[in-house]
Amino acid sequence: MTILKKCLFAAAILLQALMASAEGDKPLTQGALYRGAVQPGSDVYYRDKKVPVTAAGHFVLGFGRDAELEQTYTVVAPDGKKTQTTLTLEAREYPVQRIEGVAKKYMAPSEAHLKRVRHENSLVKKAREVDSDFRAFLDGFIWPLVGPVTGVYGSQRVFNGEPRRPHFGVDVAAPTGTPVKAPADGRVVLYHPDMYFSGGTMIIDHGYGVTSSFLHLSKSLVKEGDFVHQGQPVAEVGATGRVTGAHLDWRLNWYHVRLDPQLVVPPMEKVQSAPAAK
Repeated sequence: MTILKKCLFAAAILLQALMASAEGDKPLTQGALYRGAVQPGSDVYYRDKKVPVTAAGHFVLGFGRDAELEQTYTVVAPDGKKTQTTLTLEAREYPVQRIEGVAKKYMAPSEAHLKRVRHENSLVKKAREVDSDFRAFLDGFIWPLVGPVTGVYGSQRVFNGEPRRPHFGVDVAAPTGTPVKAPADGRVVLYHPDMYFSGGTMIIDHGYGVTSSFLHLSKSLVKEGDFVHQGQPVAEVGATGRVTGAHLDWRLNWYHVRLDPQLVVPPMEKVQSAPAAK
């Protein structure tokens, strides 16, 4: 390994440690975003697929809500040497959230509505498959909205007494029109003003398969293709789609793997109690 590559590798390892410290040394659990570092020029394979790696040797993996607790990835160094790394995830227990007052049209959509939903799902799927070389995921995330957390990742949803799919985001309550900020730099790859279930919907690409989705928006402040910066207002809270009140549903993905946004930001109570910036 050349001196330059050794320095880059050492810097990558240091950055990985700093990122863990910035996130409060949260345990690696189901729903986590994992950021790793390898020798520059190495290849990384996860589940028999090649994972994109930055020039400096950074890569990212995502583990879903019910991911197996033992995860393994393989690194092939520039000299061809293979090594395997096994990660042990902590199991999680998810609460049950009961929500009443959901409109009947969302409980039993018509065939016409289901056709619309399938089309909208295809738009979301395409947006989450964007494979850019942005490296914003390395710079950390901030809360896009500060307020009461009214729904958490992984919770089993029961609408009007009927069990439905788990929730895959974090809900933050706020009045309609409250600004929503970009949690990290990225490019807006989708904005739809009125999806059937999610209402006003925006997806921001942070690079290497990492995306943020904002649901139930009342308004977009940017357009598709715009590059946005962390902390920049990009939309406004709404009560569109399947909701019982105004709030933001923030979701985090690694490609199509649904992750827990609360694992990449400080606890909400710490943000709420922090002194306001001058």
